[in-house]
Amino acid sequence: LSSSRWFHPNITGIEAEQLLLTRGVHGSFLARPSKSNPGDFTLSIRRNNEVTHIKIQNSGDYYDLYGGEKFATLAELVQYYTEQHDLLRERNGDLIELKYPLNCKDPTSERWYHGHLSGRDAEKLLMDKGKPGSFLVRESQSKPGDFVLSVLTNEEKYENVDRKTKVTHVMIRYQDGKYDVGGGERFDTLADLVDHYKKNPMVEKSGIVVHLKQPFNATRINAANIENRVKELNKVADNSEKPKQGFWEEFEVLQQQECKLLYPRKEGQRAENKSKNRYKNILPFDTTRVEIREADTDVPGSDYINANYIRSMHEEGRHVEEGKVFIATQGCLQNTVVDFWKMVYQENTHVIVMTTKEMERGRNKCVRYWPDLNATKEFGKVSVKNVEECPAQDYILRELEVTRLDRRELVRYIWHYQYLSWPDHGVPNEPGGVLSFLEQVNRTQSAIPDTGPIVVHYATPLQALLT
Repeated sequence: LSSSRWFHPNITGIEAEQLLLTRGVHGSFLARPSKSNPGDFTLSIRRNNEVTHIKIQNSGDYYDLYGGEKFATLAELVQYYTEQHDLLRERNGDLIELKYPLNCKDPTSERWYHGHLSGRDAEKLLMDKGKPGSFLVRESQSKPGDFVLSVLTNEEKYENVDRKTKVTHVMIRYQDGKYDVGGGERFDTLADLVDHYKKNPMVEKSGIVVHLKQPFNATRINAANIENRVKELNKVADNSEKPKQGFWEEFEVLQQQECKLLYPRKEGQRAENKSKNRYKNILPFDTTRVEIREADTDVPGSDYINANYIRSMHEEGRHVEEGKVFIATQGCLQNTVVDFWKMVYQENTHVIVMTTKEMERGRNKCVRYWPDLNATKEFGKVSVKNVEECPAQDYILRELEVTRLDRRELVRYIWHYQYLSWPDHGVPNEPGGVLSFLEQVNRTQSAIPDTGPIVVHYATPLQALLT
């Protein structure tokens, strides 16, 4: 069923209804596994403002609608009833039409595909942020199952009047597994169609030439397409493209969007705090930032550290309760090590997770904030002793003894996990090592009663995005 984009493998009947009523039109349909009869399937079809569910039997040898025609595959059954419009009926004789598949998987992993974007929103995006020749492809809302190519074009210049920009929308018809723009050449994929018209510009009836120059990339992604999108983002830039592409480019776009939302980051931008940030664009949100309580009120910014609380919420009946709490922070700089240990001590943290090496590609990614094995080092009023180091396949586990020099308090033991297999400017090739590492971290955290949040720190913007 990998090629059947109308098949939604992980949704319930209620979720199917929500999808069809919010994204579909009369005649939109999808197929999904049956929750009441595991192994069977269900067709969910929107009919005006209601959704009808039809059970599909999977006998092991064939698929049928409990007594109807028998088919070798689910895809053949769906295709048959899509083509035969007058066969499916309610008991009262009302017709049930399968017209427009509501896709789960995007038809392409190309980043210029924006999925369920309206024409008005496409125009606003291109007019506000695009330049002449910027283009994107989206689902057609007037003709579900088809697509639209939206391009920012220049109108013709009239005498001394400057050219004006406008957005041109070109319908892309999808029929019999092929794509075309209404006559002319037909293409196997949307990417083939776009590549063709990049090299062979279209001409409007008014005479305006529609040039496809640069894609206007989306950061949205359908979960079913995540593997293909990661491959797209990991592609190495060729000499004709910008040096920073893929994940870096999307991260920058998300950062720019973030600044326009309701989450101010003013504290990190203050003059007295700028030197405490490893990257000028990776700043903590003011509303959830960690504040150093042991601060000198006469020193501006002494309560600042580039760190945020991350709180997970879960529902218990009608109540929403707080789950795990983490602290996400940056790799230490030389001038932030003392503040780092102040934070760890005040938050009663017993587990620190470090997702980087100290040096990568000849660059310092994190100042060492712990002593050598069996050595002790003072960081402000906090003394740290490295008691033990246990190397594993992908990480090193250190046991640190932490005491306050100015207080008579019991020694605290901190477990320091340094993950070594996270590639600089990338992501691990396979998840097994990461999942095993996370399991070890969670097991240690769970075994410590009344402990504070895990502190996780990163070195690159990509790791910050994924933390």
